[in-house]
Amino acid sequence: MNELKIAMISEVFHNNKANERLHRRLKEAKDSGAQLAVLPEIACNPWSASSQYPSADDAETLEGKRCNMQRQCAKDVGIALVGSAILNDTGTRYNTCLFWDQNGELIGTYQKHHIPEEPGFWETSHYKAGVEGFPVYPFEGFKIGIQICSDMNRPQGSHLLSAIGADIIVGPRSTELATYDKWRPVWIANALTTGCYICSVNRPSPEAGVLIGGKSIAVAPNGEVIAESSDAITVFTIRNSTIKQSRIDYPGYLPCRSDLYAKCWQTVKEQHE
Repeated sequence: MNELKIAMISEVFHNNKANERLHRRLKEAKDSGAQLAVLPEIACNPWSASSQYPSADDAETLEGKRCNMQRQCAKDVGIALVGSAILNDTGTRYNTCLFWDQNGELIGTYQKHHIPEEPGFWETSHYKAGVEGFPVYPFEGFKIGIQICSDMNRPQGSHLLSAIGADIIVGPRSTELATYDKWRPVWIANALTTGCYICSVNRPSPEAGVLIGGKSIAVAPNGEVIAESSDAITVFTIRNSTIKQSRIDYPGYLPCRSDLYAKCWQTVKEQHE
C-alpha cells in the first residue's frame, strides 16, 4: 500500500453514552476514508491526574470495561484503533496505548516512559514509567511507532523508533492549551530529523480544573504541517513516496550511529552510578 489515511479523534469517552459516542466517531472516521483512528491520551478515563490521589477504578486489565469497549467498537466499525488504558496486569499500573486492528484483535501495546509530576499532571501518583521499550508494529504496508505525550519531548525515543523502521509515530496526549507553542516546534523537529510522519492527538477541553486543550497535529517527514485542527475528527494521509524522499534529502540521509550513541549513554550512566 502506498498511502494510509489516519483519523485523529479529539474527544474523550468516559461519560454519558461513551460506547455509542466512540462507535459513532469511529464510523465517521471510517466513512472519511481512514483505516486507522488515534484517540487522545487515556481517552476512556476521566483526567484522574488532576488529583494526587489514585482510584482503583481508574485501572484495569486487558479484559476491563474500557479495553473491551475500544476492542468491540473497532471490530464493529471495522477500523484499526490506537486507544489506551491504565493497565494493571502485574500489580503495577502503566499508562498504556492499545493498538487494535480492524477485527478487534490486539496488535500490541506501548507504555508511557516519561511521567510528569506537577499541578494538574500528578501522573507519578497514578502509574509508573514504562519498562517495555519502543516496539514498532507493521500495519497496511507501513510501520507504526507509538509514543505518549511527554515521550515526544524526549526525542531519543522518536529517533530510536525511526532507526528500527517506523514510518509514522502517533502520539496520544493530554496537554494545556497554553503550552501548545512549546510543543509545536518539537513535533516538526522530530519529523525532520527522523524521516517519519509525526502526529499528536490531544484531549479537547478543560477537565477537573486543568486547562487541557490545544490542536491535534500531523507533520510530514519534510517538516510540513499537513493537518492542524481542534475539530473532533481530522483526517490526514501518509505516503510512501514522501517518506522515501525525506530519507534521501538532508537531514534524513544522515546515519544513525547507534553503536556510538550506546557507548556514550553507557558513559553517562556510569558517571551517575
